[in-house]
Amino acid sequence: MRTYRVAVIPGDGTGPEMVREGLKTLEATAKLYGFSLDFNEFDYGGERFLEKGEVLPEDAIEQLKAYQAIFLGAIGHPRVRPGILEKGILLRLRFELDQYINLRPVKLYPGIETPLKDKAPEDIDFVVVRENTEGLYAGSGGILRKGTPHEVAVQESINTRMGVERCLRFAFDYCRARGKKKKLTLCGKTNVLTYAFDLWERAFHEIGEEYPDIEKDYGHVDAVVMWMVKDPEYFDVIVTDNMFGDIITDLGAIIQGGMGIAAGGNINPSGTSMFEPIGGSAPKYTGQNVINPLASICAGSMMLDHLGEKEAARAMEQAVMAVCSGKIKSLSAGRMGYSTSEVGDQVAARLQQAVV
Repeated sequence: MRTYRVAVIPGDGTGPEMVREGLKTLEATAKLYGFSLDFNEFDYGGERFLEKGEVLPEDAIEQLKAYQAIFLGAIGHPRVRPGILEKGILLRLRFELDQYINLRPVKLYPGIETPLKDKAPEDIDFVVVRENTEGLYAGSGGILRKGTPHEVAVQESINTRMGVERCLRFAFDYCRARGKKKKLTLCGKTNVLTYAFDLWERAFHEIGEEYPDIEKDYGHVDAVVMWMVKDPEYFDVIVTDNMFGDIITDLGAIIQGGMGIAAGGNINPSGTSMFEPIGGSAPKYTGQNVINPLASICAGSMMLDHLGEKEAARAMEQAVMAVCSGKIKSLSAGRMGYSTSEVGDQVAARLQQAVV
C-alpha cells in the first residue's frame, strides 16, 4: 500500500480544531482510495513558546525533512507578541525547507457568495504562483539610530536570478499542466521598481521562449488588483514576487468567498512541502466548535494532489463543493448553521457517496 509520511502542526487557537477535521477527511479519503497517511504531530506554536521559551527546537528542521508534507493548522497566539511565531515558525520553515513556491488557487465554488457583482463560479478560477523565499521577506536590512528623531529603517528586496527563474519555470509548467486558458500573467511594477522587475521581466520572456504554447501576459500590480475585482475571468495563472503575492492572494481569498474557504501550499518540488488554511488562528473562537474547517480540508486536498493522489484530491474538492452547495448558511465562524465537527462529517459523508 502506498504510504505518505505527514508531519502535523495543529498550531494555535482554532488551528487544532481545523486540523482535526482536515485529518478526519484525509483519513476517510485515504481509506477509499487505497493508500495510507502516517501522521506525526508536533507541538510547535504559542503554548510551547510560553512554556519552554523556544519557538522551534534545534533539530526541528532536520526532523521535518524526513516527511513528504506538513499539514499546518494556524499560527498566532494572543499572549505572544506578533512576529515571534510567524517569523520563527512560518518563515523559518519556508526558508530552511526551501519552500520557494507559494501556491494559491482562487476558485469560487457553487453555493458560495462572492462580493463581486454578477460574477459566478465560471468567472473566478485562477491560481497565483508567489515566489516564497526572497524579496522583502528575505530579512535584509536594518535600523540605525533606533528610537531617535533620526531613525532610519531599511528593508531590501532580494531577487536572485536563480530564485526568480525557478519560480517562473514552476509557473510555466503549472500553467501548461493546468490546461485551461494557458495564459501566464507576470504581476510586477516595472515602471517604478526598475531593478527588481527588470530581472523578473527579462527572465519571464527569456524562459517563455521555451513555452510557445503559453500566452505571455504582463500587468502592473495596481492594474492586476483592479482586474481581479472587475474581470477575474481574465486570469488563468498569475506569477509574482513575495510581497505582491502576499497582498493579491488575500484579495483572491475574499473574491472566492472569504478566508473560510481559502487554502494554500508552500511548495518545495523536490523536498518537504507545507499545506495550510489561509486564515489566522481566530483565538476568540477556540474550543467552541464553531470555526469553519473547509479551508483546512481544502489544504488537505492540495496536499494529496501534490503527493500524486490526484483522483483522491479531486474527490475531496468535489465533496467540499457538494457541502458548499448544501445547507451551509455562511462561511463565517458561528454562522454556518453547523458545528465544526458536523461540517467535517458532512464532507466525509459526501466522499463516501461519491465513491459509491
